[in-house]
Amino acid sequence: MASNATCLPPMKATSNGVFQGDNPLHHALPLLIIQICIVLALTRLLAFLLRPLRQPRVIAEIVGGVLLGPSALGRNHKYLHAIFPPRSLTVLDTLANLGLLFFLFLVGLELDPKSLRQTGKKALSIALAGISLPFGLGVGASFVLRATISQAMSAAAVNDVAAWILLALAVALSGTGRSPLVSLWVFLCGFGFILSCMIVCPFVFKWIARRCPEGEPVDEIYICATLGAVLAAGLVTDIIGIHALFGAFVIGVLVPKEGAFAGALVEKVEDIVSGLFLPLYFVSSGLKTNVATIQGAQSWGLLALVIFTACFGKIFGTVLVSLCCKVRFREALTLGFLMNTKGLVELIVLNIGKDRGVLNDQTFAIMVLMALFTTFITTPVVVAIYKPAEMAKLEYKYRTIQRKEPDTQLRMFICFHSTRNIPTLINLMEVSRGTGKKGGLRIYAMHLMELSERSSAILMVHKARNNGLPFWNKVNSDTNQVVVAFDAFHHLSQVSIRPTTAISPFSSMHEDICTSAERKMAAIIILPFHKHQRVDGHFETTRADFRHVNRRVLEHAPCSVGILVDRGLGGPSHISASNVNYTVTAFFFGGHDDREALSYGALMAEHTGIRLNAVRFIVDSKLIPDSLTLDVKDESAVEDTSDEEFLAEFKQRVSADGSIKYEEVGVGSDADIVGTIFKYNRSNLFIIGRMPECRLVAAFDKKSECPELGPVGNLLISPQFKTTASVLVVQQYRGQLMGDSLASLKEENTSDTEAEEAASQESR
Repeated sequence: MASNATCLPPMKATSNGVFQGDNPLHHALPLLIIQICIVLALTRLLAFLLRPLRQPRVIAEIVGGVLLGPSALGRNHKYLHAIFPPRSLTVLDTLANLGLLFFLFLVGLELDPKSLRQTGKKALSIALAGISLPFGLGVGASFVLRATISQAMSAAAVNDVAAWILLALAVALSGTGRSPLVSLWVFLCGFGFILSCMIVCPFVFKWIARRCPEGEPVDEIYICATLGAVLAAGLVTDIIGIHALFGAFVIGVLVPKEGAFAGALVEKVEDIVSGLFLPLYFVSSGLKTNVATIQGAQSWGLLALVIFTACFGKIFGTVLVSLCCKVRFREALTLGFLMNTKGLVELIVLNIGKDRGVLNDQTFAIMVLMALFTTFITTPVVVAIYKPAEMAKLEYKYRTIQRKEPDTQLRMFICFHSTRNIPTLINLMEVSRGTGKKGGLRIYAMHLMELSERSSAILMVHKARNNGLPFWNKVNSDTNQVVVAFDAFHHLSQVSIRPTTAISPFSSMHEDICTSAERKMAAIIILPFHKHQRVDGHFETTRADFRHVNRRVLEHAPCSVGILVDRGLGGPSHISASNVNYTVTAFFFGGHDDREALSYGALMAEHTGIRLNAVRFIVDSKLIPDSLTLDVKDESAVEDTSDEEFLAEFKQRVSADGSIKYEEVGVGSDADIVGTIFKYNRSNLFIIGRMPECRLVAAFDKKSECPELGPVGNLLISPQFKTTASVLVVQQYRGQLMGDSLASLKEENTSDTEAEEAASQESR
């Protein structure tokens, strides 16, 4: 049988078609297409099924490969020989390894060598412990494996099995029946290759990067030349005897991470490599994995031993050193499980060992199952033990702007989507400075960026942060408008400002915002409205996903929240303190949110360039029309005495502050309220509570376009209200939302598209 299999003629590339009697499964190209389609369909289906368990796509791809191999579907020999015949595996392996070659280039492209030089002692100690202890335990376990699985292996090979993370290098430098000088030559030639690349490549790549300015398309010749260099480097390292993947990785590391060139390389290569070729590699590995070789209690006991050795060594070593570095236990345990994760790189190492004959079928299957198990348990375990909110030990006192000690430091957590939000946000920071506060104003500015499943997320982090420092410290900061704007404001106003970046999927972005705000002990979170104003004055949706983020933050925030509707507060640039001349209007009906809004307005009035109009609406029974049924006594009864106490204190402040104008207006209907509000349309900023506690306001149209803004907020952004004033809608922190405040965030309302169409028709 073996001789007949080896004498089979090679497959032709293409067939003549079924009508001429050719079977497509007997030809290389149609068979490869079928294999790719099956792989993609199965792995994507598994990824969808595993999504509720928050498993990464790599788990689905590994499981898919095992299912397609001899462990599951491959038990049917007709299927295995029809879809994955031995003659086709060379083509499949070649294509998979070619894709893997470029994937390792992307991995190197995402690794910044400069960050390794600035690694702190704590991180370095934890990393070394996570490597050395599992290595030592693995050496002990390897003797058990040698005695029970593969007695024909040499001692060096068995030790390589134990230290399987380092297997690729060990195999490259060792071999049976070869002179020790061969290993020495391999080592010296590999070192010479790295040294040559370090001398030549940075000079060439920097020359290319200088000719690829930001905002302009990268010339195709530079992309092709780089990809050709990747293939050439892979060829050289394969000739040396290391592995072709190593050469591609080295080229990726040496590509400059700054500028448009690296981003263009990722954009051109990533999708086809990670979406098409990588699943093929997992299937290629799965076809070599036969779980049936693990038979009997002894073999399964060995599997348990390998899993225990790998997990215990990595987790215990990481936790122990983390605790010595004064990391809290929960964080140390979380870090241990994260360090214990196995993935593509480990699978590559195992395949190298299998192909070189260092690992037999049973050992290979055990190691693959171990890698699958340790990665699968990571997400559920981390979610169960890592509770950032519960781990905050510092007392979080000031969760609102309204406070009994108004001279204490104010911490604001400001979010933005793009440079469009920056001018208004900086002008809002300017007017929020106040005076006489201990510690002044501290700003935490978070850039919200979507994280997709693309593997270039690490490159996004490199763009957002420079070697672990806030991204405003970049050397080439003149290329980043956000960095320049924040840096200028910091130096002009002496306000402490710390920019950060949240790179997360929209489904969990609110968790990053709330967790970060709680860690920074912010008093208020400022969120941009999910719409921006067009030239004609109407609002257009920037991205509907941000609306859901805002709603979730309002529901789960650890402090007060403000949604900023931007109509260009202060114009397209930062207004210096001496040139600020704004009129801010705060409408007060009653309730927690209105008290918070008026407190924020009073803070703004401390600025020399701010005039505050504080307008309180009082229900006047004499003005209520007969057609409107409203129990005024009941209205007074439910009124919180906190409002009167707050206003009494506020009026004392008005008498001593000439920049605040306080007015009480009697109203008897919602029309009276609207008419009064319209009188203040020449203001620069409206600051209002999200859910006022007033029955006349509750009589507003409940089918509002954006219930997260509340009834008054929707009135101020409606097309009927002609103004250029921005609107800040404030919700005060109350521990847990209840009643209308919570119900309004759960309502299903008119879609943004329908609302915009309605607004356009009304404007006509």
